[in-house]
Amino acid sequence: MQRSALYLRVVGVGVSLLLAGCAGGQHPSPTPSQTAADAPLASSQPAPAATTAPEAVTASDWVPPLFISPEEEASYYVSRLADRRFVTSYGDRDSRRPWYIAAEQLGEIGLPAVPLLFARLNTSDAYEQMLVLYALQLATQDPQLMVRTGGDYVQLGVVLDPTHNAENVASAQQWWQQHAEQVTR
Repeated sequence: MQRSALYLRVVGVGVSLLLAGCAGGQHPSPTPSQTAADAPLASSQPAPAATTAPEAVTASDWVPPLFISPEEEASYYVSRLADRRFVTSYGDRDSRRPWYIAAEQLGEIGLPAVPLLFARLNTSDAYEQMLVLYALQLATQDPQLMVRTGGDYVQLGVVLDPTHNAENVASAQQWWQQHAEQVTR
């Protein structure tokens, strides 16, 4: 009986992932209750030219697919790093700050996200690279990983500023050379 329940769950997850993939081009609309004050802050990188302005979203507007493993969840959020609309804001009206949903979630996932993030480290998209680096700084502070690395994690000089990507990539690559074995074991 347990085997058939597991089979049904796996099949259900597969169907959910398939449907999520088919709906990949669709994006949530802002809720009617959102105001201009709720809109995320603009990044220092201009958004790519589009025929319509990006929609403001909240973290709850993005409903990820059902995950079987932390690696699948990490894969989903890595795929969202380049999406400039996958951001919300926090703080009061006078001090709004961006909340990079995918990077923060990857930081929460921790160790399972690290190899996927290093695979995206050399992206040509400066915005995505900035968020990959930020997510690496967060994810490498996973307590399980910190035990393996002797407390060492990816430490960036200036975070969330694409003009510092090159020096931050060098720091991240140096960390990876020292600790790749501890990450992948």
